Amino acid sequence: MMSSEAVPKASPRHPLQRFESPSKGFSGALHAVGLISFYHAFNLVDNPNQFNESFGWHLQFLTILGLSISTTCFLLGLSADVLNSPPLFLAKNYVALVAAPIEIVISILYWGLRAIDTGLVVPPDLPLPPLIYDLCFHFFPALFTTLDAILLAPPWPSTPMNPQAPLITLAVSTGIAFLYWFWIEICFSYNGFYPYPIFAILTTYQRIGLFAVSGSIMWVVGGALRALYAWVNGYESVEELEKVKRAKKMGEGGKWE
Repeated sequence: MMSSEAVPKASPRHPLQRFESPSKGFSGALHAVGLISFYHAFNLVDNPNQFNESFGWHLQFLTILGLSISTTCFLLGLSADVLNSPPLFLAKNYVALVAAPIEIVISILYWGLRAIDTGLVVPPDLPLPPLIYDLCFHFFPALFTTLDAILLAPPWPSTPMNPQAPLITLAVSTGIAFLYWFWIEICFSYNGFYPYPIFAILTTYQRIGLFAVSGSIMWVVGGALRALYAWVNGYESVEELEKVKRAKKMGEGGKWE
């Protein structure tokens, strides 16, 4: 009879998941480094400017909203790593469905518009942030959340992947885009200015178009992330789903094959 020390432990991770997570190894390190980067970005909002005292504070900026979502995602991830908690890991994966696409969209829009004209995304009375802070705001969050989604997560939070995943992500992307539009219009009604100069340049219908396009980009990005996941890790198959079911069954029964 095998001693309790010799009983093998089955990994709870999905067969397609590239690295062990939750864990105190690579997963914990990535989440810790990500949180340090997000913290440095948040430090910059302490600099005195008109947004500190305005309605909505810095949460008028899509960048800060995205950073807040990413911070929540990585706090859940690091907590799951430290506590080895499947529920926290599951919660992190659901938040990541929003965090990774929105951060990539923020990077695309920011660097794309800035390449056209810096004045479209940076208010004229605010100086350009130092490069390292600019990267902490507009590049590193997209990088870290993408690494998490591709390397440290199953293909979908639930197994098997929801067959309605494209429709779900379309609804979420569109909802986020228009909720942000409603939010900045509320802030504008109190403050008399928009967080990004481009909003003041556009007419109401043009702003609606911009948010519709942004929501569409976020949906496409979500699909691209799923395609990248499949390219890096493979596709979910019947055999792999059976492995997941067998691992869960053995875990619940305390017996390992």
